[in-house]
Amino acid sequence: MARIAGIDLPRNKRIDIALTYLHGIGHTSAREICEKAEIPPESNTDVLADAELVRLREIIESGYKIEGDRRREVAQNIKMLMDIGCYRGLRHRRGLPVRGQRTHTNARTRKGPAKTIAGKKKPVGKK
Repeated sequence: MARIAGIDLPRNKRIDIALTYLHGIGHTSAREICEKAEIPPESNTDVLADAELVRLREIIESGYKIEGDRRREVAQNIKMLMDIGCYRGLRHRRGLPVRGQRTHTNARTRKGPAKTIAGKKKPVGKK
C-alpha cells in the first residue's frame, strides 16, 4: 500500500486522483507531481514500484505544503484576518458566509440549524 505523509493512498485508483487525498494537493498539483516524478498519471497506485513511491515522496516533501503544515497555515491565515478585524475576519468570527453569499435565506451550512422564534405565528387565512 502506498503511504505518503502518513496518509494511505487508495488502491485501484489512478495516481493523479489518489494524490488528491492528501490535504493541500489538488488535481493540478497532482498532475505536476506526476510529471516531475516521470510517472504516467493513468497508472494505478497498486502497481507503483518502490522507487517511484520514493520519488513521489521526495518531490512532495521538497516542494509542497501538505497535511498538518497546510492546515496550520490556513488556520493562521484565518486567525490573522480575525485579529486585524477586517470584514472577512468578522464574518469568520460570527460564523457567517465569508464570500458574499446571501444570508436572508440559505447559508444553513455556516449558520447551523434554524432557530425557531417563539411567539411567531402564521397569519390566519381568509375563509
